[in-house]
Amino acid sequence: MAFIVVYDANVLYPNTLRDLLIRIAQQPHLVQAKWTEKILDEMISALRKNHPDILDDKCSRLRTLMIAAVRDCLVEGYEPLIEGLDVPDPDDRHVLAAAVKAGGQVIVTRNLKHFPKDKLASWGVKAVHPDDFVLNQLGIDPQVVRACIQQIVDSRTQRPVTIDDVLDELLRDGLVRSTTLLRD
Repeated sequence: MAFIVVYDANVLYPNTLRDLLIRIAQQPHLVQAKWTEKILDEMISALRKNHPDILDDKCSRLRTLMIAAVRDCLVEGYEPLIEGLDVPDPDDRHVLAAAVKAGGQVIVTRNLKHFPKDKLASWGVKAVHPDDFVLNQLGIDPQVVRACIQQIVDSRTQRPVTIDDVLDELLRDGLVRSTTLLRD
């Protein structure tokens, strides 16, 4: 059975980080990534806010591609759990509810303060920063994670891109220790 993780909207927002997390999720022996339509709504709302020039069609296409890219990624039926959950930001209860409904062990998020250990422990869930998550994946199968980075390089069509370019983008996305390890 795959290790189940829920990706929060804030880790799906940055393009290169999202690309890496999805590619990791496509590896059947690493993790089973999950998210909800509401998480995707939050991600797309942030994209539209920060990049108002992005067309609706492009956002819709991104949503469709993300759902198609990861098998069985959507969590449904989690809504009745939301009211009974307690986290510091009530707007984040839906993320924990999705993790509980999916049987997830980890929420990958940049907002660790929104998911304190004491609030998650009774649900058997931990919140981890994306840097720690990627470090864990490197510990499990470094060749596969390195291959995911190479796939990102190979998929870029706008300009010549190197592994260092992608690692620089991931560093800007907060993957400090992971990028250091990947550069070695």
